[in-house]
Amino acid sequence: MSHDGVGLRAVMRSVAFLTAGALAVPLLSACSEEDQAGKPVAGQDIAPATRDLIADGGTLRWAVDAVPETLNTFQADADAATSRVAGAVLPSMYRLDRNGRPQVNTDYLETAKVAEREPKQVVLYKLNQQAVWSDGREIGAADFAAQWRALSGKDTAYWTARNAGYDRIEKIERGASDLEVKVTFSRPYADWKSLFSPLYPKDVMGTPDSFNDGARRKLKVTAGPFALKKVDHEDDKVTLTRNPRWWGRPTKLSEIVLRAVPRDERAAALADDKVDLAEIDPAEAQRITLAARDKGSTPLQGPGAALTPAKSLRSWALAHGSDEEAAGEEISAREKRREAMAEYADQQSALRGFVVRKSLEPAYTQLALNGSEGPLADERVRRAVARALDREELAKAVLEPLGLPAVPVGSHLALSGQQAYADNSGALGGQDTKEAQALLADAGWVPGGPVKEQKKTEKAAGSEGEQADADSEEGSEEGSGDGTYIVGDDNKPSEADREKKKDPRDHSKKQAGQYADEQAGKHLDGKQYGRKEAKQGGAPGAYAPKGTAAPAGAAAAALAKDGKPLTLRFVVPSGPGSESLRTVADRISRMLQRIGIRTEMTRVPDESYFKDHIASGEYDLALYSWPASAFPATDARPIYSKPVPAADGSLTVEQNYTRVGTDQVDQLFDQAIATLDENEGRSLVRKADARIWAAAGSIPLYQRPQLTAARTNLANTGAFGFQTPVYEDMGFLRKGARPAEKSPEAEKKDK
Repeated sequence: MSHDGVGLRAVMRSVAFLTAGALAVPLLSACSEEDQAGKPVAGQDIAPATRDLIADGGTLRWAVDAVPETLNTFQADADAATSRVAGAVLPSMYRLDRNGRPQVNTDYLETAKVAEREPKQVVLYKLNQQAVWSDGREIGAADFAAQWRALSGKDTAYWTARNAGYDRIEKIERGASDLEVKVTFSRPYADWKSLFSPLYPKDVMGTPDSFNDGARRKLKVTAGPFALKKVDHEDDKVTLTRNPRWWGRPTKLSEIVLRAVPRDERAAALADDKVDLAEIDPAEAQRITLAARDKGSTPLQGPGAALTPAKSLRSWALAHGSDEEAAGEEISAREKRREAMAEYADQQSALRGFVVRKSLEPAYTQLALNGSEGPLADERVRRAVARALDREELAKAVLEPLGLPAVPVGSHLALSGQQAYADNSGALGGQDTKEAQALLADAGWVPGGPVKEQKKTEKAAGSEGEQADADSEEGSEEGSGDGTYIVGDDNKPSEADREKKKDPRDHSKKQAGQYADEQAGKHLDGKQYGRKEAKQGGAPGAYAPKGTAAPAGAAAAALAKDGKPLTLRFVVPSGPGSESLRTVADRISRMLQRIGIRTEMTRVPDESYFKDHIASGEYDLALYSWPASAFPATDARPIYSKPVPAADGSLTVEQNYTRVGTDQVDQLFDQAIATLDENEGRSLVRKADARIWAAAGSIPLYQRPQLTAARTNLANTGAFGFQTPVYEDMGFLRKGARPAEKSPEAEKKDK
């Protein structure tokens, strides 16, 4: 996950349609005694080292998911790699510290402040006098003004992903000198510190053509510690090199190469000396950890010995007149197995040169409840689902095996350590089986009753029949070849059966738009809208680490209402990197089974998971993640705002894929974004979060693990947590040097 610019905002811009973006929280002052933000649950793990311990030169090869299709972070198809490039080569007025809070980036800014509040808000930026573009021109008001005009939304010729904040600017002008930029807002904007990060030169923002096409594959003018050397789509890499005009601390590295490596190939890429740094999944992390433990062991001998067992077997077969062809097939299979074992052993030996850096991502995994239609359109059923969950157990199952602190997330809008964070889960309540059952009974769902037998003929979603066939070939429960399994059926397989067979449990279908204001003694809106086709789609990263066995506890009798059973369709991705997410889904299904709710789980291809199911409303329950950066009043509003019926009858949901929203939540966001009083803004965001909890459209579960494989001699890089990477300080340790446990800045703050 990228952490360039002010947190994840650059990526979030493509999440205007949704990508692995960022939520946001109004910028507030440092923690006071009353502040509930606390500290990050896990600190960063980057092997901090002072610059004198780092060698000059070297190339850092850094794995990314793909070579970016655009270098313009404000376009819809920008991704994490786009943001990473921008963070290294372009100005950002603010950077995030280790608590996820924006701090002035002194390489570009001397000061920035609200100079006037009445009659209009005026922000005055005083730029670093050394800050220049790579063509020698000073960074100044012309660049700010060009970016504002491009992103204001007034000129539709610009293909922008979003214009939040820029649409509130009235004018931008030069201040008392060329180093001052004066920004006047037409309406108050609390999140003004989120703007101009990154800042593009006027050459990019000046015309629609240069904005739309000119910055997709190249950036002629930059102003960061690194410059863009080449984007190579044939060799799947982006090369960044030292910026000779950089005025800040010189970069320790000569080059950074961002190389596209699929997630399931990263362990091999590390072992084959193709990359030095890569985000990895728990399985790869375990491999590297085991390799480090086995440093004293001798690797398996490769297949080049004078007489391999396979060759001996062939000689024996020929000498004894056995069937040479049959023997040859067996020998060939053994030879392949031996070669595979030797290759694996060689990789393990090479992986001993790496270490796993561990922290928690500034992102959380949630259970989404589609409130547009069906049983979950009733807020009582949604709240019952929420009250059935043991969030602490889910967090432990995911994070404890990784050696990370297992703390359930208490807010939709910020994470622990960020200024807007407060645990507002009490607005909904914790795990309580009796309360959950009472809510279901109040909604009319009762045990037993006439229930029409449901045929298990539903096709697997996504690339439909093909996935179902694949699941059937792998072996599906009870002989059903449809890729669907109903948790709660009497004929459910045992845990032992699941170990023997790959459980094709899945999820599918539904989504919508409605309601709910508050709970905990407050008024609930409850207004509903019928579901129509969603107007926008997208895909934030949706995955969670490995869980374990399903929780113990007897299942409650199945519930029914009006002759229909209470069965929820639970969609999960089917890809090889999603095993742990499916395990988490299984745990949730067992928890729901204990209160009488059955779940029909359907696996769908990863590439269609969001576009064809989450964004389009084809699900009841789903697991996916939302990031958190520094500004929720701006960035979270489209995720939780009340869906609006469009003129064509469709439902405009923006990024609210649960379709659950209330007028009061919208009003609180509007008030928070318009107040310049930081304490008041923080209070309004927290009130909005409490009402989002009460509406029970989504249930935050746990912060997502961040696992990064790094060479043992790499410093100032790894699992960054909240903090923006400092590219100029990254590098390889000098021979004999060792990193500190904490950075000098962190040690000072702790003291």
